[in-house]
Amino acid sequence: MEENVLNEAIEIPIDDDPNSFRHLNNPADGIKPIVKKYLNPPKAVEQTGNKFYFTDGEAKVEAIVVTNEIIRIRLAPHGVFLEDFSYAIPKDVKPIKSEFTLIETADEYRISTTSINCHISKKNFYIAFSDKNEYVTSVDSTSMHWEENAQFGGYYVYGSKVCHPDETFFGLGDKPTELNLRGKRFTNWNTDAYSYSWGQDPLYRTIPFYVSVNEGIAHGIFFDNTFKSHFDFGLQQSDSTSFWADGGEMQYYYIHGPHIMDVVKRYHVITGTHPMPPMWALGYHQCRWSYYPETKLRAVTKGFRANKIPCDGIYLDIDYMDGYRCFTWNRKYFPDPKKMIADLAADGFKTVVIIDPGIRVDDSYEIFREGKEKKYFCRRCDDYFMEGHVWPGRCQFPDFTNPEVRTWWGGLFDELVEMGVAGVWNDMNEPAVFGAGTFPDDVRHQYDGHRGSHRKAHNVYGMQMVRATYEGLRKLMKNKRPFTITRAGYSGLQRYASVWTGDNVASWEHLAIGNIQCQRLSMSGVPFCGTDIGGFSGEPDGELFTRWIQLGTFSPFMRAHSAGDTKEREPWSFGEPFTSINRKFIELRYRLLPYLYSTFWEHHRYGFPILRPVVMQEQHVLKNHYRQDEFTYGDKLLICPVLHPGQTSRKVYLPKGKWYNFWDNTVVEGGDEVEVATPLDTIPLFVKAGSVIPEYPVQQYVGEKEIEEVKLNIYYSDYEANSFMFEDYGETFAYEQDIYLEKKFAVNGTEADFVIQQSLEGLYNPRYENYAFSIVGLPFRPLNIMIDNKWVTNFTFINNKLEFRHNKKFHTVKIMK
Repeated sequence: MEENVLNEAIEIPIDDDPNSFRHLNNPADGIKPIVKKYLNPPKAVEQTGNKFYFTDGEAKVEAIVVTNEIIRIRLAPHGVFLEDFSYAIPKDVKPIKSEFTLIETADEYRISTTSINCHISKKNFYIAFSDKNEYVTSVDSTSMHWEENAQFGGYYVYGSKVCHPDETFFGLGDKPTELNLRGKRFTNWNTDAYSYSWGQDPLYRTIPFYVSVNEGIAHGIFFDNTFKSHFDFGLQQSDSTSFWADGGEMQYYYIHGPHIMDVVKRYHVITGTHPMPPMWALGYHQCRWSYYPETKLRAVTKGFRANKIPCDGIYLDIDYMDGYRCFTWNRKYFPDPKKMIADLAADGFKTVVIIDPGIRVDDSYEIFREGKEKKYFCRRCDDYFMEGHVWPGRCQFPDFTNPEVRTWWGGLFDELVEMGVAGVWNDMNEPAVFGAGTFPDDVRHQYDGHRGSHRKAHNVYGMQMVRATYEGLRKLMKNKRPFTITRAGYSGLQRYASVWTGDNVASWEHLAIGNIQCQRLSMSGVPFCGTDIGGFSGEPDGELFTRWIQLGTFSPFMRAHSAGDTKEREPWSFGEPFTSINRKFIELRYRLLPYLYSTFWEHHRYGFPILRPVVMQEQHVLKNHYRQDEFTYGDKLLICPVLHPGQTSRKVYLPKGKWYNFWDNTVVEGGDEVEVATPLDTIPLFVKAGSVIPEYPVQQYVGEKEIEEVKLNIYYSDYEANSFMFEDYGETFAYEQDIYLEKKFAVNGTEADFVIQQSLEGLYNPRYENYAFSIVGLPFRPLNIMIDNKWVTNFTFINNKLEFRHNKKFHTVKIMK
């Protein structure tokens, strides 16, 4: 961008769009006409530590240096900021030391860190950001502005940025549309969207965070506003990107790259990462609305073991309850739930139960009675309890924005935990209400002491519900990691729960939508995500279900789920050859568990997304900004699902470098598209050269057998490459006290030798003693192997694959020609 764009940005008449939400300017409605107000040129600046306050005489803008790469901007139209509070940003985030200076010139104020600059124009109060080379990455197209909301009080707040001809945009959570958001407009308002369609908006979650890429440089904008918010990525005007909200503050974080990966990692610095899940949660899960009575549930679990198809999680939907009352059991269907759960656990199944927010109005129901007495339920503005109909009938709803209510709610899981329940699924928490859609705007919320209406709390209601669930389970389960899943949420929900993409449809279109949604969620800061495999509504045939299982094998969360009015939807339901193929891929999931688990650690500790679209690999290639089928799991495995019926081959793009076809170990040179055969029993799956992929033996469930040996699949490369493997107890929080083991592998090959080095970090000591080395793609026949100065004589070399065994504690392996 040319430097003069700083002071020659573009005016955006947002309200000229007839489809805009603004429709309150008609005096005939009895509402005072609303006038849009803009910042005037700044007159002065004050500094307090890392905070800078600019004023035009009435309005104030606060610029906070959060880190050397993140700057937060806030607007106070009349000079008074709201009390600083955010559900997205945890209170215990450790401050990161940053260096900054304030420079004033005739044209601007400039806040400079070691990485970026924030420019405030004296001419028009436009705000811009540039990198250390003074390349402008973001600049206002009009100054921040606002409209007074005569109906509710507060302001509608607006921000707009210049949009460049080749600029592309990614993020915003699980929008069911193309991965690249350029030329589209969206609304964030958590919505129960049953059987949603392509392009439908909004859906279940609000993630007001996007990444922009222009001329190969990325930055992010996190608009931390919980009201209904809107984003326009060059739809109304191709030269402007805008974001605005129906209330609250105009406050956003500018997050610098220059790579997309940098932006996402830094977003996690402020919003947190997902805690390590129990390893069983990465296994295969089976769900249906509903498995009941108990005989049906037991028949399904026996079917998995009889068919030798691995499975760890089995789910109970709302029919396990007594009249859909939360925290109760239907004793007709499940006469002895504790014994049933114990029997399932003995056979390797973890029981996950659903819990919704609606509490039936029934004075004989202890939970309702207690919530009513303690005034834990949401109230309307006239002080009546908010009521609505959901599955139990007439219900009231806890105010999860009240910390006292969250503590109470978390404690209600004590009986379920005592019975052996291992996970909880929070549903209907947008919040959904039959007929009305959701709560009325005038419902009041405690909001952790920052009181507000439902307009303010709607988008965080589900997140605070699952927060209460997670924190309660963590306390009750002592040192065991809870597993939680939520349908609704807001930025930061990854600290408490996994997600799925909601009530999808059994169609090839929805298979493709789910592929995009999970990639988008991952790069939007929500890593533990998946779809309802096979589709929730509708009827898949065997081919569609099998292709979905193949995609699900490489989704962080792998669960099949279906509605009760559909046919059976277990991996063996479609007969052969589908049963065998589904078994093959679910077994592959379990073989790859140490790799999948290690990738989760990479997210938790370092903030990396788990799924990575091709644009994250090569953002400098503009064509990749429009690719959305291929993705990597971590950075070692590239997957391209088959998305059309009867497809026997498809084109796959591989980023530059050498890749091994997982199925036959052939080497493919990346940087272009290749045609790949896709018979029903395979999908395109490639391994990056230089990778070390750890592998477990197949288990029917996590922990079924003691791991006696870990296989290291090592793919030759003629350049230095690094991998790692994470190990710990798999179900406790001991890793927080450094009781883990992070094994780092470095490999490098020449025409004469191939060297593998291992280094260790952490205090955990796994029980197995040996690695089984499987080295693929050696360009020479090995004659000598030396491990830590000792010769290895017992090895085999067949079909270009070298195999041998050695103690896990090795430091250096050298394979010589």
